[in-house]
Amino acid sequence: MEKPTLLVLAAGMGSRYGGLKQIDPMGPAGETILDYSIYDAIRGGFAKVVFVIRKEFEESFRNSVGNRFMDRIEVDYAFQELEDIPVGFEVPGERRKPWGTAHAVYSARNEISSPFAVINADDFYGCDAYVQASDFLSGSGAALSGSYCLVGYRLGNTLSDHGGVNRGVTTRTDGGLLRNVEEVTGITRGNEGAVRGVSINGAQRELSEDTLVSMNFWGFSPLLFTQLEANLRGFLESCSDTASEEWHIPTVIGSLLRQGEASCKVISSEGRWFGVTHREDKPIVMETIQELVESGVYPCPLWA
Repeated sequence: MEKPTLLVLAAGMGSRYGGLKQIDPMGPAGETILDYSIYDAIRGGFAKVVFVIRKEFEESFRNSVGNRFMDRIEVDYAFQELEDIPVGFEVPGERRKPWGTAHAVYSARNEISSPFAVINADDFYGCDAYVQASDFLSGSGAALSGSYCLVGYRLGNTLSDHGGVNRGVTTRTDGGLLRNVEEVTGITRGNEGAVRGVSINGAQRELSEDTLVSMNFWGFSPLLFTQLEANLRGFLESCSDTASEEWHIPTVIGSLLRQGEASCKVISSEGRWFGVTHREDKPIVMETIQELVESGVYPCPLWA
């Protein structure tokens, strides 16, 4: 079986966090969250990593992050650029930023030919997620089929103590296949313990801490790139706000599910997820990683 590729979305600048958090040291020996992601991916059976970055910080990213892995796993780069859209379309003059997470995946179409997983650069997913995704992607027919997967996490384990977070709330069939991912924003845990957020229609929504949510850990076959091309054309043709509207992975997958062009298994990870949405999250992330090191989950230094 062909080993899968890991596609890391690292083009965002972390506006809420206040800096380039993808290369911010978090581990006891100066490791970034990305170091732990790649370490877990290698342990999970991934053979290649492709980083989606912006061209303007390529040198900094290569020197600070990418070069750490050159002797451990095959490394490649893709560049998310505003002008990278299908022939026949032009970038609107008022547009200043790329087109969203689905566009970031689309930008890697020439670097990936195997089944692949997609993650955020600034999220810690835990080894269990990589093992389960790798097992799924290495399964029979994964290289050609529209059978995809989403690694879900318990909502209560993904909240921040320092502000609201946005989460993709999943609904599933009885067989564990994804029906929909609904974006719920500003999710917080109140003083009384209730978890609430705001639905896309602006209504307040109360959520269970056990709800499985998407943290943008997906598994796909290369067929997705063909589907993305067609979907991107439709997005550009119907886009009502050409200055700021974005094209995201859950929107694409939702469309493919409705049209019967794909299925998506929801995998429940038993691992730990944490991230650095807000700068105040950093000390907690560092403390949690230190605990994992002390318990023997990771060596220190990581790449000894």
